[in-house]
Amino acid sequence: MIPLRDENPTRIVPFVNYGLVGLCVLAFLWQLTLGEHGGERAIFALGAIPAVLLGHAQLPPEFGGVPPALSILTSMFLHGGWMHLIGNMLFLWIFGDNIEEAMGRVRYLLFYVLCGVVAAFSQALPNPQSEVPMIGASGAISGVLGAYLMLFPHVRVLTLIPLGLATQLVRLPAIWVLLLWFGLQLLSNVFGGEGGIAFSAHIGGFVAGVVLIGLFKRRSVPFGFSRR
Repeated sequence: MIPLRDENPTRIVPFVNYGLVGLCVLAFLWQLTLGEHGGERAIFALGAIPAVLLGHAQLPPEFGGVPPALSILTSMFLHGGWMHLIGNMLFLWIFGDNIEEAMGRVRYLLFYVLCGVVAAFSQALPNPQSEVPMIGASGAISGVLGAYLMLFPHVRVLTLIPLGLATQLVRLPAIWVLLLWFGLQLLSNVFGGEGGIAFSAHIGGFVAGVVLIGLFKRRSVPFGFSRR
């Protein structure tokens, strides 16, 4: 199930959301210029490695990495391939602008980063000895999805549903789209989904968004379950 757009126009220009998308794209283009070997070094130097983040290992000095705490931030802008980037940016583009409007630019940026931090530790703490770098914006974006669920559950989302060789476009309430997405993350985390995907980070980021939205949204913005 692939969301294409929501029926939820904004009254602002979401500069922060545009900036986050732009930075992720620029960072990925920079990764491509490094070549395969240089790109791998950049991922280890700038990705969040659980064992390093939690003090169980150290990155070799020749990698010239950033401090472990800062790696959580830098890891949010790196991606492992075009599909990884496009998938994340599609979700951020669709759902992020309304959350920025509901919070204001500064609070939205703080919220985004905080959800990314929670997501990183949600992945690292169950795997403290892992030396596999975590990269991608999906943890922070998961927080945006959790916030959207709380504020706009009844908004219709144009969704592409693959049906074998055919596809179908349907308009679904956001609550169906987002809860199905979250359910798939839970199932994949329990039963083991596609390798290399940080499902625990997605779950942690989403829960953080649900919990934190009440602290970051404007007082004038109601929760979506109290309105139709």
